[in-house]
Amino acid sequence: MSKSQRLFDLMQILRRHRTPVSGNDLAAEAGVSLRTIYRDIADLQGLGAQIDGEPGFGYVLQPGFLLPPLMFSEQEIQALALGAQWVSRQTDDEFALAARDALAKIGAVLPSELQHKLDDSAFHVGRRLKQPEAVDLRVVRQAMRDQHKLSIVYRDPQGAKTTRIIWPIGVGFFDSRRIIAGWCEMRKDFRSFRADRIEKIKLRTERYPGRRRDLVKQWRAQVDAERRKTLS
Repeated sequence: MSKSQRLFDLMQILRRHRTPVSGNDLAAEAGVSLRTIYRDIADLQGLGAQIDGEPGFGYVLQPGFLLPPLMFSEQEIQALALGAQWVSRQTDDEFALAARDALAKIGAVLPSELQHKLDDSAFHVGRRLKQPEAVDLRVVRQAMRDQHKLSIVYRDPQGAKTTRIIWPIGVGFFDSRRIIAGWCEMRKDFRSFRADRIEKIKLRTERYPGRRRDLVKQWRAQVDAERRKTLS
């Protein structure tokens, strides 16, 4: 493996870790010696990468530094194309257009001998069945981006309807279902709402408090705790 590729791989590993990671763990993940890790971190710092830490305490990469672009491997191109295909066929029209635009930008910088890999037909994602829904995911994404509350009319499995105010924090895609996760003011707790059971949705002007990413952490911790309780 060339040194440039090794440095690029080390950057990718550091990006995956948002908290300090030890030199030993970096060496194990990169498949190199601890001495090589120390030397490569010094080289990256010399190139301008802000890597905080030192031997014995761990390292963390601060955002904002990019190495000169390296060429995608065939497998990486196929992974990108497959991911874009999933987005274009399983989400909504706005995201589908964004996925196609992203692939077009990638294709524009690929050498001619690799461009056909973007259209590789070896992998296939089925199209989601079109279902009538009152939920416009663009509204949900705007609410999450701006941290605005949503008013919804929600129908439970028995058909009873309730009007709720929720703080949307995430959208999940499971098979043919779309799930909106958020804080429910009526229940005073986190809840997951099936999009096909939402009959009306309206973006409100008021913002919800705190930071969305902190609410996501709280929600995930709650989900994990409930899962562990179920398995115990």
